[in-house]
Amino acid sequence: MIEIKHRQVEELIEKAIQKISKDEEYRLVSITNKIENFDALQFFEGAKHIEKSRTFWTNSDKDFYLVGIGQVYEILAEESRFTGTKKAWRDILSKALIYNPYESPGTGIVALGGMAFDPKKEPSAIWSNYKQSHFTIPEFLLSVNKDDCYFTVNIQVRKDDLPTQLANEIERVERILFAHSELEIQDLTIQFKNEIAPFEWKNTVKKATEEICQGKAEKIVLAREIRLKFNERASITSVLRKLLETQPNSYIFAFEKGNDCFIGATPERLVKREKEHLLSTCLAGTAPRGKTAEEDKQIGKELLHDPKNRKEHDFVVQMIKQAMEDYCTDLEVPNNPVIYPLRNLQHLYTPVTATLKQGYSIFDIIENLHPTPALGGTPTEESLAFIREHEHMDRGWYGAPIGWLDSNQNGEFAVAIRSALVQGEEASLFAGCGVVKDSDPEAEYEETNIKFLPMLSVLGGQ
Repeated sequence: MIEIKHRQVEELIEKAIQKISKDEEYRLVSITNKIENFDALQFFEGAKHIEKSRTFWTNSDKDFYLVGIGQVYEILAEESRFTGTKKAWRDILSKALIYNPYESPGTGIVALGGMAFDPKKEPSAIWSNYKQSHFTIPEFLLSVNKDDCYFTVNIQVRKDDLPTQLANEIERVERILFAHSELEIQDLTIQFKNEIAPFEWKNTVKKATEEICQGKAEKIVLAREIRLKFNERASITSVLRKLLETQPNSYIFAFEKGNDCFIGATPERLVKREKEHLLSTCLAGTAPRGKTAEEDKQIGKELLHDPKNRKEHDFVVQMIKQAMEDYCTDLEVPNNPVIYPLRNLQHLYTPVTATLKQGYSIFDIIENLHPTPALGGTPTEESLAFIREHEHMDRGWYGAPIGWLDSNQNGEFAVAIRSALVQGEEASLFAGCGVVKDSDPEAEYEETNIKFLPMLSVLGGQ
Protein backbone atom coordinates (compact mmCIF):
# COMPACT_ATOMS: atom_id res chain seq x y z
CA MET A 1 0.00 0.00 0.00
CA ILE A 2 2.55 2.63 1.08
CA GLU A 3 5.17 3.29 -1.61
CA ILE A 4 7.45 5.38 0.57
CA LYS A 5 10.50 3.34 1.58
CA HIS A 6 11.15 2.60 5.24
CA ARG A 7 14.81 3.59 4.82
CA GLN A 8 13.79 6.86 3.17
CA VAL A 9 11.76 7.80 6.26
CA GLU A 10 14.76 7.08 8.46
CA GLU A 11 17.01 9.23 6.27
CA LEU A 12 14.63 12.20 6.32
CA ILE A 13 14.24 11.97 10.10
CA GLU A 14 18.01 11.76 10.51
CA LYS A 15 18.46 14.83 8.28
CA ALA A 16 15.95 16.77 10.38
CA ILE A 17 17.71 15.82 13.61
CA GLN A 18 20.98 17.13 12.23
CA LYS A 19 19.32 20.47 11.43
CA ILE A 20 18.04 21.05 14.97
CA SER A 21 19.93 23.97 16.49
CA LYS A 22 20.92 24.26 20.16
CA ASP A 23 18.06 26.68 20.76
CA GLU A 24 15.40 24.40 19.25
CA GLU A 25 13.49 21.82 21.25
CA TYR A 26 12.32 19.93 18.16
CA ARG A 27 11.92 20.13 14.38
CA LEU A 28 8.67 19.36 12.55
CA VAL A 29 9.13 16.91 9.68
CA SER A 30 6.46 16.32 7.04
CA ILE A 31 6.74 13.46 4.53
CA THR A 32 4.18 13.03 1.72
CA ASN A 33 3.99 10.14 -0.70
CA LYS A 34 1.58 9.17 -3.43
CA ILE A 35 -0.19 5.88 -2.74
CA GLU A 36 -2.78 3.57 -4.24
CA ASN A 37 -6.36 4.74 -3.85
CA PHE A 38 -7.79 4.12 -0.41
CA ASP A 39 -11.28 4.84 0.91
CA ALA A 40 -11.47 7.93 3.15
CA LEU A 41 -14.09 6.44 5.48
CA GLN A 42 -12.06 3.23 5.85
CA PHE A 43 -9.07 5.33 6.90
CA PHE A 44 -11.22 7.33 9.33
CA GLU A 45 -12.61 4.15 10.89
CA GLY A 46 -9.15 2.59 11.15
CA ALA A 47 -8.11 5.30 13.61
CA LYS A 48 -10.48 3.84 16.22
CA HIS A 49 -7.92 1.11 16.81
CA ILE A 50 -5.17 3.55 17.83
CA GLU A 51 -7.44 5.82 19.91
CA LYS A 52 -6.45 9.11 18.31
CA SER A 53 -8.67 12.08 17.49
CA ARG A 54 -9.97 12.29 13.93
CA THR A 55 -10.87 14.98 11.43
CA PHE A 56 -12.85 14.48 8.22
CA TRP A 57 -13.43 16.92 5.36
CA THR A 58 -14.81 16.65 1.85
CA ASN A 59 -15.81 19.35 -0.58
CA SER A 60 -19.23 19.81 -2.15
CA ASP A 61 -18.14 18.03 -5.37
CA LYS A 62 -17.00 14.96 -3.40
CA ASP A 63 -13.76 14.80 -5.40
CA PHE A 64 -11.51 16.02 -2.59
CA TYR A 65 -11.12 14.41 0.85
CA LEU A 66 -8.93 15.05 3.87
CA VAL A 67 -8.79 12.66 6.82
CA GLY A 68 -6.52 13.65 9.70
CA ILE A 69 -5.52 11.28 12.50
CA GLY A 70 -3.99 12.43 15.79
CA GLN A 71 -2.25 15.74 16.30
CA VAL A 72 1.41 16.57 16.05
CA TYR A 73 0.82 20.28 16.63
CA GLU A 74 -2.04 22.51 17.78
CA ILE A 75 -2.52 26.16 16.89
CA LEU A 76 -4.54 27.92 19.59
CA ALA A 77 -5.30 31.64 19.54
CA GLU A 78 -7.67 33.08 22.13
CA GLU A 79 -7.02 36.78 21.53
CA SER A 80 -6.54 38.39 18.10
CA ARG A 81 -7.44 34.97 16.80
CA PHE A 82 -7.10 35.71 13.07
CA THR A 83 -3.72 37.43 13.25
CA GLY A 84 -2.56 35.03 15.98
CA THR A 85 -3.44 31.97 13.93
CA LYS A 86 -1.90 33.46 10.78
CA LYS A 87 1.37 34.23 12.58
CA ALA A 88 1.56 30.80 14.23
CA TRP A 89 0.98 29.11 10.86
CA ARG A 90 3.76 31.11 9.20
CA ASP A 91 6.15 30.35 12.07
CA ILE A 92 5.48 26.61 11.75
CA LEU A 93 6.16 26.58 8.01
CA SER A 94 9.34 28.63 8.34
CA LYS A 95 10.95 26.01 10.59
CA ALA A 96 9.53 22.77 9.17
CA LEU A 97 11.32 20.28 6.95
CA ILE A 98 8.80 19.38 4.24
CA TYR A 99 9.30 16.48 1.84
CA ASN A 100 6.50 16.82 -0.72
CA PRO A 101 7.39 16.46 -4.43
CA TYR A 102 3.73 16.62 -5.48
CA GLU A 103 2.39 19.95 -4.16
CA SER A 104 -1.17 18.80 -4.80
CA PRO A 105 -3.79 20.70 -2.74
CA GLY A 106 -4.17 19.12 0.69
CA THR A 107 -0.65 17.66 0.82
CA GLY A 108 2.45 18.67 2.76
CA ILE A 109 1.71 20.29 6.10
CA VAL A 110 -2.04 20.75 6.44
CA ALA A 111 -3.88 22.40 9.33
CA LEU A 112 -7.57 21.60 9.88
CA GLY A 113 -9.85 23.36 12.33
CA GLY A 114 -12.19 26.21 13.01
CA MET A 115 -13.20 29.12 15.18
CA ALA A 116 -16.00 30.11 17.52
CA PHE A 117 -18.81 32.22 16.08
CA ASP A 118 -18.51 35.03 18.63
CA PRO A 119 -15.44 35.37 20.89
CA LYS A 120 -17.32 37.87 23.07
CA LYS A 121 -20.03 35.35 23.95
CA GLU A 122 -19.52 33.59 27.28
CA PRO A 123 -18.77 29.95 26.34
CA SER A 124 -21.02 27.20 27.69
CA ALA A 125 -19.96 23.83 29.05
CA ILE A 126 -20.98 21.84 25.97
CA TRP A 127 -18.36 23.65 23.87
CA SER A 128 -15.52 23.28 26.38
CA ASN A 129 -13.40 21.16 23.98
CA TYR A 130 -13.62 23.72 21.16
CA LYS A 131 -11.48 26.83 21.55
CA GLN A 132 -11.87 30.32 20.06
CA SER A 133 -9.46 29.37 17.28
CA HIS A 134 -8.28 25.78 17.18
CA PHE A 135 -6.33 24.20 14.31
CA THR A 136 -4.62 20.81 14.30
CA ILE A 137 -1.75 19.51 12.21
CA PRO A 138 -2.45 15.75 12.19
CA GLU A 139 0.15 13.04 12.69
CA PHE A 140 -1.23 11.10 9.73
CA LEU A 141 -3.17 12.53 6.81
CA LEU A 142 -4.93 10.88 3.89
CA SER A 143 -5.56 13.27 0.97
CA VAL A 144 -7.71 12.32 -2.00
CA ASN A 145 -7.76 14.72 -4.95
CA LYS A 146 -9.86 13.39 -7.82
CA ASP A 147 -8.10 10.19 -8.95
CA ASP A 148 -4.94 10.74 -6.90
CA CYS A 149 -4.33 9.63 -3.32
CA TYR A 150 -1.60 10.80 -0.92
CA PHE A 151 -0.42 9.87 2.55
CA THR A 152 1.40 12.36 4.76
CA VAL A 153 3.24 11.68 8.01
CA ASN A 154 4.00 14.62 10.29
CA ILE A 155 6.37 14.07 13.20
CA GLN A 156 8.22 16.12 15.80
CA VAL A 157 11.84 15.01 16.04
CA ARG A 158 14.28 15.86 18.85
CA LYS A 159 18.07 15.76 19.14
CA ASP A 160 18.14 12.51 21.08
CA ASP A 161 15.54 10.65 18.95
CA LEU A 162 16.52 7.42 17.19
CA PRO A 163 15.49 7.52 13.50
CA THR A 164 15.04 3.75 13.24
CA GLN A 165 12.78 3.64 16.26
CA LEU A 166 10.59 6.48 14.96
CA ALA A 167 10.38 4.94 11.48
CA ASN A 168 9.35 1.58 12.96
CA GLU A 169 6.54 3.22 14.95
CA ILE A 170 5.29 5.06 11.85
CA GLU A 171 5.25 1.77 9.94
CA ARG A 172 3.30 0.07 12.76
CA VAL A 173 0.57 2.74 12.76
CA GLU A 174 0.40 2.70 8.94
CA ARG A 175 -0.45 -1.00 8.98
CA ILE A 176 -3.36 -0.35 11.35
CA LEU A 177 -4.73 2.66 9.47
CA PHE A 178 -4.59 0.94 6.09
CA ALA A 179 -6.14 -2.30 7.26
CA HIS A 180 -9.59 -2.67 5.69
CA SER A 181 -11.86 -1.93 8.63
CA GLU A 182 -15.47 -3.01 8.29
CA LEU A 183 -17.63 0.10 8.31
CA GLU A 184 -20.23 0.06 11.05
CA ILE A 185 -23.84 0.40 9.94
CA GLN A 186 -25.74 1.84 12.87
CA ASP A 187 -29.44 2.51 13.22
CA LEU A 188 -29.70 5.21 15.83
CA THR A 189 -33.00 5.78 17.57
CA ILE A 190 -33.92 9.10 19.15
CA GLN A 191 -35.28 8.36 22.60
CA PHE A 192 -35.77 11.96 23.67
CA LYS A 193 -35.95 15.24 21.78
CA ASN A 194 -35.87 18.56 23.61
CA GLU A 195 -36.41 21.85 21.79
CA ILE A 196 -34.55 24.49 23.76
CA ALA A 197 -36.94 27.34 24.68
CA PRO A 198 -39.04 27.39 21.45
CA PHE A 199 -41.64 29.89 22.75
CA GLU A 200 -38.93 32.20 24.05
CA TRP A 201 -37.20 31.93 20.67
CA LYS A 202 -40.35 33.05 18.84
CA ASN A 203 -40.64 35.99 21.23
CA THR A 204 -37.02 36.86 20.43
CA VAL A 205 -37.91 36.88 16.73
CA LYS A 206 -40.74 39.29 17.51
CA LYS A 207 -38.41 41.50 19.53
CA ALA A 208 -35.89 41.47 16.67
CA THR A 209 -38.54 42.67 14.20
CA GLU A 210 -39.38 45.51 16.59
CA GLU A 211 -35.71 46.53 16.77
CA ILE A 212 -35.52 46.47 12.98
CA CYS A 213 -38.68 48.55 12.60
CA GLN A 214 -37.11 51.10 14.96
CA GLY A 215 -34.12 51.35 12.61
CA LYS A 216 -31.63 49.71 14.99
CA ALA A 217 -30.75 47.01 12.43
CA GLU A 218 -31.78 45.83 8.96
CA LYS A 219 -31.49 42.10 9.58
CA ILE A 220 -30.77 39.87 12.59
CA VAL A 221 -30.05 36.15 12.26
CA LEU A 222 -31.37 34.07 15.15
CA ALA A 223 -30.43 30.44 15.80
CA ARG A 224 -31.93 27.81 18.04
CA GLU A 225 -30.97 24.40 19.43
CA ILE A 226 -32.49 20.93 19.70
CA ARG A 227 -31.01 18.42 22.16
CA LEU A 228 -31.28 14.71 21.33
CA LYS A 229 -30.84 11.55 23.40
CA PHE A 230 -30.07 8.30 21.52
CA ASN A 231 -30.49 4.63 22.33
CA GLU A 232 -26.70 4.16 22.15
CA ARG A 233 -23.44 5.99 21.56
CA ALA A 234 -23.41 7.50 18.06
CA SER A 235 -20.91 6.06 15.58
CA ILE A 236 -19.29 9.03 13.85
CA THR A 237 -18.25 6.90 10.87
CA SER A 238 -21.84 5.75 10.40
CA VAL A 239 -23.15 9.32 10.58
CA LEU A 240 -20.54 10.45 8.04
CA ARG A 241 -21.49 7.63 5.69
CA LYS A 242 -25.15 8.67 5.82
CA LEU A 243 -24.27 12.32 5.24
CA LEU A 244 -22.20 11.38 2.20
CA GLU A 245 -25.16 9.42 0.84
CA THR A 246 -27.83 12.03 1.51
CA GLN A 247 -26.09 15.41 1.07
CA PRO A 248 -24.39 15.29 -2.35
CA ASN A 249 -23.90 19.07 -2.79
CA SER A 250 -22.60 19.88 0.67
CA TYR A 251 -19.28 19.98 2.48
CA ILE A 252 -19.18 17.06 4.93
CA PHE A 253 -17.05 17.61 8.02
CA ALA A 254 -16.24 16.11 11.41
CA PHE A 255 -13.91 17.55 14.06
CA GLU A 256 -13.31 15.29 17.03
CA LYS A 257 -12.12 16.88 20.27
CA GLY A 258 -11.89 14.47 23.19
CA ASN A 259 -15.20 12.59 23.43
CA ASP A 260 -17.07 15.22 21.40
CA CYS A 261 -17.47 15.56 17.65
CA PHE A 262 -18.71 18.60 15.73
CA ILE A 263 -20.16 17.17 12.53
CA GLY A 264 -22.31 18.41 9.70
CA ALA A 265 -23.13 18.92 6.04
CA THR A 266 -22.94 22.57 5.07
CA PRO A 267 -23.65 23.91 1.57
CA GLU A 268 -22.08 27.27 2.32
CA ARG A 269 -18.54 27.99 1.20
CA LEU A 270 -16.85 30.95 2.87
CA VAL A 271 -13.73 31.14 0.70
CA LYS A 272 -11.51 28.85 -1.35
CA ARG A 273 -7.88 29.62 -2.20
CA GLU A 274 -5.81 28.05 -4.98
CA LYS A 275 -2.49 29.91 -4.93
CA GLU A 276 -3.51 33.54 -5.63
CA HIS A 277 -7.01 32.68 -6.93
CA LEU A 278 -9.99 33.15 -4.59
CA LEU A 279 -13.60 31.99 -4.78
CA SER A 280 -16.30 33.00 -2.33
CA THR A 281 -19.99 32.22 -2.65
CA CYS A 282 -23.19 33.73 -1.40
CA LEU A 283 -25.79 31.15 -0.36
CA ALA A 284 -28.65 33.04 1.26
CA GLY A 285 -32.39 32.77 0.71
CA THR A 286 -34.00 29.40 1.37
CA ALA A 287 -37.02 27.36 0.22
CA PRO A 288 -37.99 23.67 0.47
CA ARG A 289 -37.74 21.20 -2.43
CA GLY A 290 -40.90 20.25 -4.29
CA LYS A 291 -42.44 16.78 -4.27
CA THR A 292 -42.54 16.73 -8.08
CA ALA A 293 -40.25 18.23 -10.73
CA GLU A 294 -42.95 20.72 -11.69
CA GLU A 295 -43.58 21.79 -8.08
CA ASP A 296 -39.83 22.00 -7.45
CA LYS A 297 -39.36 24.28 -10.46
CA GLN A 298 -42.25 26.51 -9.34
CA ILE A 299 -40.86 26.84 -5.80
CA GLY A 300 -37.47 27.76 -7.25
CA LYS A 301 -39.06 30.38 -9.50
CA GLU A 302 -40.90 31.89 -6.53
CA LEU A 303 -37.66 31.93 -4.52
CA LEU A 304 -35.89 33.81 -7.32
CA HIS A 305 -38.61 36.50 -7.26
CA ASP A 306 -39.34 36.62 -3.52
CA PRO A 307 -38.56 40.15 -2.18
CA LYS A 308 -37.58 38.98 1.34
CA ASN A 309 -35.19 36.29 0.10
CA ARG A 310 -33.70 38.46 -2.65
CA LYS A 311 -33.08 41.24 -0.14
CA GLU A 312 -31.48 38.79 2.29
CA HIS A 313 -29.32 37.42 -0.53
CA ASP A 314 -28.22 40.86 -1.69
CA PHE A 315 -27.13 41.74 1.87
CA VAL A 316 -24.63 38.90 1.69
CA VAL A 317 -23.45 39.58 -1.88
CA GLN A 318 -22.64 43.21 -1.09
CA MET A 319 -20.89 42.27 2.15
CA ILE A 320 -18.68 39.70 0.39
CA LYS A 321 -17.78 42.23 -2.28
CA GLN A 322 -16.87 44.89 0.29
CA ALA A 323 -14.94 42.40 2.44
CA MET A 324 -12.73 41.25 -0.43
CA GLU A 325 -12.05 44.39 -2.47
CA ASP A 326 -9.26 45.79 -0.24
CA TYR A 327 -7.31 42.52 -0.40
CA CYS A 328 -7.95 41.54 -4.00
CA THR A 329 -7.85 42.54 -7.64
CA ASP A 330 -9.99 41.33 -10.57
CA LEU A 331 -13.12 41.09 -8.40
CA GLU A 332 -16.07 39.67 -10.38
CA VAL A 333 -19.70 39.44 -9.14
CA PRO A 334 -22.64 38.26 -11.33
CA ASN A 335 -25.67 40.56 -11.46
CA ASN A 336 -28.26 37.93 -10.48
CA PRO A 337 -28.33 34.73 -8.41
CA VAL A 338 -29.26 31.25 -9.59
CA ILE A 339 -30.90 28.34 -7.76
CA TYR A 340 -28.61 25.94 -5.87
CA PRO A 341 -30.53 22.70 -5.11
CA LEU A 342 -29.82 20.41 -2.15
CA ARG A 343 -31.61 17.23 -1.07
CA ASN A 344 -33.96 18.94 1.42
CA LEU A 345 -33.63 22.61 0.48
CA GLN A 346 -32.86 25.01 -2.34
CA HIS A 347 -31.02 28.31 -2.04
CA LEU A 348 -30.19 31.46 -3.97
CA TYR A 349 -26.53 31.27 -5.10
CA THR A 350 -24.00 33.84 -6.36
CA PRO A 351 -20.25 33.10 -6.88
CA VAL A 352 -17.62 35.81 -6.32
CA THR A 353 -14.11 35.43 -7.79
CA ALA A 354 -10.95 37.50 -7.24
CA THR A 355 -7.14 37.49 -7.19
CA LEU A 356 -5.45 37.75 -3.78
CA LYS A 357 -2.92 40.57 -3.52
CA GLN A 358 0.63 39.63 -2.54
CA GLY A 359 1.32 39.62 1.21
CA TYR A 360 -2.18 38.65 2.29
CA SER A 361 -3.42 35.36 3.72
CA ILE A 362 -6.65 33.39 3.58
CA PHE A 363 -7.09 34.45 7.24
CA ASP A 364 -7.28 38.11 6.16
CA ILE A 365 -10.24 37.24 3.95
CA ILE A 366 -11.93 35.08 6.60
CA GLU A 367 -11.61 37.83 9.19
CA ASN A 368 -13.37 40.27 6.87
CA LEU A 369 -16.04 37.81 5.73
CA HIS A 370 -17.05 36.46 9.13
CA PRO A 371 -19.81 36.65 10.12
CA THR A 372 -21.65 37.03 6.83
CA PRO A 373 -25.09 38.68 6.94
CA ALA A 374 -26.50 35.18 6.38
CA LEU A 375 -25.27 34.16 9.86
CA GLY A 376 -25.05 37.43 11.77
CA GLY A 377 -27.11 40.18 10.20
CA THR A 378 -26.80 43.77 9.05
CA PRO A 379 -25.18 45.96 10.32
CA THR A 380 -22.77 43.43 11.80
CA GLU A 381 -22.01 44.97 15.21
CA GLU A 382 -25.61 45.86 15.97
CA SER A 383 -26.94 42.43 14.98
CA LEU A 384 -24.20 40.62 16.93
CA ALA A 385 -24.95 42.69 20.03
CA PHE A 386 -28.61 41.67 19.82
CA ILE A 387 -27.70 37.99 19.31
CA ARG A 388 -25.26 38.10 22.22
CA GLU A 389 -27.89 39.50 24.57
CA HIS A 390 -31.05 37.70 23.49
CA GLU A 391 -30.21 34.33 21.89
CA HIS A 392 -30.90 31.40 24.23
CA MET A 393 -27.79 29.38 23.35
CA ASP A 394 -24.03 29.44 22.83
CA ARG A 395 -23.35 28.91 19.13
CA GLY A 396 -19.80 27.70 19.73
CA TRP A 397 -18.45 26.67 16.31
CA TYR A 398 -21.93 26.69 14.74
CA GLY A 399 -22.13 29.34 11.99
CA ALA A 400 -18.37 29.95 12.20
CA PRO A 401 -15.48 29.35 9.76
CA ILE A 402 -14.23 25.75 9.54
CA GLY A 403 -11.78 24.31 7.04
CA TRP A 404 -8.17 23.68 6.12
CA LEU A 405 -5.04 25.22 4.62
CA ASP A 406 -1.79 23.71 3.37
CA SER A 407 1.87 24.62 2.93
CA ASN A 408 1.30 25.02 -0.85
CA GLN A 409 -0.88 28.16 -0.47
CA ASN A 410 -4.17 26.33 -0.89
CA GLY A 411 -7.11 26.13 1.45
CA GLU A 412 -10.86 26.19 1.79
CA PHE A 413 -13.26 27.30 4.50
CA ALA A 414 -16.98 26.77 4.85
CA VAL A 415 -19.61 28.15 7.22
CA ALA A 416 -20.53 25.51 9.81
CA ILE A 417 -24.29 25.32 9.41
CA ARG A 418 -26.53 22.21 9.16
CA SER A 419 -24.48 20.80 12.01
CA ALA A 420 -24.53 18.95 15.31
CA LEU A 421 -22.32 18.58 18.35
CA VAL A 422 -22.37 14.84 19.09
CA GLN A 423 -21.45 13.86 22.64
CA GLY A 424 -21.67 10.11 23.07
CA GLU A 425 -25.36 9.21 23.44
CA GLU A 426 -26.49 12.81 23.06
CA ALA A 427 -26.27 15.61 20.52
CA SER A 428 -27.16 19.26 20.06
CA LEU A 429 -28.45 20.35 16.64
CA PHE A 430 -28.39 23.97 15.47
CA ALA A 431 -30.34 25.96 12.86
CA GLY A 432 -31.03 29.63 12.24
CA CYS A 433 -32.88 32.07 9.99
CA GLY A 434 -32.66 35.70 8.94
CA VAL A 435 -35.15 38.03 10.60
CA VAL A 436 -36.21 41.22 8.78
CA LYS A 437 -38.90 43.78 9.60
CA ASP A 438 -41.83 41.79 8.15
CA SER A 439 -40.74 38.39 9.51
CA ASP A 440 -43.40 36.18 11.07
CA PRO A 441 -42.16 34.24 14.16
CA GLU A 442 -44.15 31.14 13.25
CA ALA A 443 -42.88 31.11 9.67
CA GLU A 444 -39.28 31.58 10.85
CA TYR A 445 -39.74 28.74 13.33
CA GLU A 446 -40.91 26.46 10.50
CA GLU A 447 -37.90 27.50 8.39
CA THR A 448 -35.55 26.35 11.14
CA ASN A 449 -37.42 23.03 11.32
CA ILE A 450 -36.63 22.52 7.62
CA LYS A 451 -32.97 23.35 8.24
CA PHE A 452 -32.76 20.77 11.05
CA LEU A 453 -33.72 18.00 8.60
CA PRO A 454 -30.30 17.15 7.10
CA MET A 455 -28.84 16.30 10.51
CA LEU A 456 -32.02 14.88 12.03
CA SER A 457 -32.37 12.44 9.15
CA VAL A 458 -28.93 10.88 9.79
CA LEU A 459 -29.29 10.84 13.56
CA GLY A 460 -32.39 8.69 13.80
CA GLY A 461 -35.03 11.27 12.88
CA GLN A 462 -37.74 10.84 10.28
